[in-house]
Amino acid sequence: MRPFDDAAQILFGKPADDLDETERDVLLHSREGRILSQDRNVAYQSKQSVGERIADGIARVGGSWAFIIGFLVFLVLWTVVNTIVLSREAFDPYPFIFLNLVLSMLAALQAPIIMMSQNRQAARDRFEASKDYEVNLKAEIELMALHHKIDTHFLDEIAALKLEVLRLQDVLRQN
Repeated sequence: MRPFDDAAQILFGKPADDLDETERDVLLHSREGRILSQDRNVAYQSKQSVGERIADGIARVGGSWAFIIGFLVFLVLWTVVNTIVLSREAFDPYPFIFLNLVLSMLAALQAPIIMMSQNRQAARDRFEASKDYEVNLKAEIELMALHHKIDTHFLDEIAALKLEVLRLQDVLRQN
């Protein structure tokens, strides 16, 4: 695996054994000519558990205008039913103690779920940053390899031209 060691030394300035996992994967992808980039949404969602997907769904619904408007309609209906419609036998008369309990429980459950979702968003941002780093690193390696190819090609052409000039000088000296 000598060429891999040489590539690691040239590109990263360290032996192949000292490369971290990301550098090793990127170098292997580059060496084999494989595509490194992928759909990050699919890659990230495949790593999520069922509970994480449910919590994200709850946070998505809880932070939407549909939820806010729906909840306002629910609150208006609750107060109308318990003050006007059921004025004598209301199940939660003014000052709406049971409604206060329901709202407190909802807030107690919804707040940690939203915080968990925010933590996962931070983890997703780190995941995307690492994927960006991998793609950028591979692009840099490919550019360096391309520069090396072009430099080698030009050096070969210059050497051929030097040989041709020397040959022409010999021809001129002989005449």
